[in-house]
Amino acid sequence: MAVPYRLLMDGEDVVVHRHPHVRVLFRPAVVTVVTVAIAGLLIAVVSQASTRWGIAAAALVLVTASAFRPVLHWATTTLTVTDRRLLLRSGVLSRYGRDIPLGRIDEVSFEHTLLERALGCGTLYVELAGERGVVVVQNVPRVERVQAAIYELLDDEFEELDEDLLEELGEPQ
Repeated sequence: MAVPYRLLMDGEDVVVHRHPHVRVLFRPAVVTVVTVAIAGLLIAVVSQASTRWGIAAAALVLVTASAFRPVLHWATTTLTVTDRRLLLRSGVLSRYGRDIPLGRIDEVSFEHTLLERALGCGTLYVELAGERGVVVVQNVPRVERVQAAIYELLDDEFEELDEDLLEELGEPQ
């Protein structure tokens, strides 16, 4: 899924756009390879044509059921950070979308295990102002860079707010 330009407001710029880390596709890939290998071996051993077709059909169903859905989920799930908000999108038939204005974000943090550090991904935690709690986004590629980008945007927004407040208070020019 490409950057959701149709969702952007006038003058809004995309800072970061990510799909989940490709590690979420590891299990479907392994299931596909193992299924194809076993089905190929069974087809080579079995002599009856109708049984071969049955094995091929069963393998196709298993690969489709175990691999198609995770790949489709990966392709349609995005995390987009703009200079004004955080956009979360996922789903094909039933869609989930959440837009979080940067002004509602209190804190941004991340964590990653040793394996996630080696793979270059992690979990992003976005703490929201008010009673909304924490938004957790898992399997974010280069999670430290995403966290730093959001923090930098929050810092810039805070500096602009301070300048506006000083201007309202009549700071001498």
